[in-house]
Amino acid sequence: MTTALADLPTPALLVDRERMEANLAAMAAAYRAAGVALRPHFKTSKCVAVARRQLAHGAAGFTCATPAEVALLQDAGVEDVLWAHQPVGPAKVAFAVGALGRGGLTVALDSVESAEPLARTAEAAGVAVPYVLEVDTGLHRAGVDPGRAVEVAGALAALPALSLRGVITHEGHLAAYGPDRAGLEAAGALAGRTLVQVADALRADGHACPLVSVGSTPGANSAPFAPGVTEARPGTYVYYDANQVRLGSAGFDQCAQTVLTRVVSTQRAGTVIVDAGIKAMSSDAIATAGVLGVVCDLEGKPLDGVEFTTGHEEHGFLTGPGTDGLRVGDLLRVIPNHACGTTNMWSGLHLVDGARAVDHHPIEARH
Repeated sequence: MTTALADLPTPALLVDRERMEANLAAMAAAYRAAGVALRPHFKTSKCVAVARRQLAHGAAGFTCATPAEVALLQDAGVEDVLWAHQPVGPAKVAFAVGALGRGGLTVALDSVESAEPLARTAEAAGVAVPYVLEVDTGLHRAGVDPGRAVEVAGALAALPALSLRGVITHEGHLAAYGPDRAGLEAAGALAGRTLVQVADALRADGHACPLVSVGSTPGANSAPFAPGVTEARPGTYVYYDANQVRLGSAGFDQCAQTVLTRVVSTQRAGTVIVDAGIKAMSSDAIATAGVLGVVCDLEGKPLDGVEFTTGHEEHGFLTGPGTDGLRVGDLLRVIPNHACGTTNMWSGLHLVDGARAVDHHPIEARH
């Protein structure tokens, strides 16, 4: 049963089916042609129905950030899951070892300190832990410096119950290039080449390294195409968002995720209040400066002269000369700054075709 967007309670999280399918098809085709496997990051959708569409387009498996994401995919029968986060602490170690028994889990490690408790617990349980060595190619978050990768891999090889599958990196530092697309793509290509060089050094030292995995949407058309990279892990590409438009990764007409909202007050000239506040949006620090999202009409086209400048919990403040034509009851759609953070605010999404919601899917892997 379909529902007109005008009949949905607001705010509501929408995903445009046609745009999403086009995004999935385009990314899958690009990597298929290059001989690079696609392992999307599940954090963007956290939704099994969307993951099944990615599998239908040829995804080789998924990347996860949290135990909830890993568990949901394993429950859904996905057999190749990369947990790209160090499993540190008793609860995460126990989860990782338990999840190994369900098959197809690989974890990320970057130090002996993070690996030792996991190795001891796995040895006691009689299981082996496939892992990838995370390498820092410029983000300076987790990951070993490239020059220390051989040293750290050697130390990890001395621990029991660990099995090296390869190397990964997340070239998240590319977001710092902003609209400098040429600089961004050059940095992405360098990240890919750096990871390949680390893999070659590990092989020369006697370590098996079949997996060479890069991962980001800004770098999706640069890092994965360095010769020797075997897989890519973009996440946001499934929906795209205002931040990806700012970075030149997509156009507004590719943004599949929007928040449906309704004007609820026009009491002050130059300011319109809508019923989508910060609890409906993402306030990610990497978001486009100064706004909470891009305000669009009901067809998803950005409105001139209207900015989503701030928000309270359940109220959004729209300002600018374009607000003069808005009236109480008007429906708008907002492209979030960051799709992944916005997803985590919602328990479900409406799949839409044009001006109608055609399905509803739960978002089950939230924190």
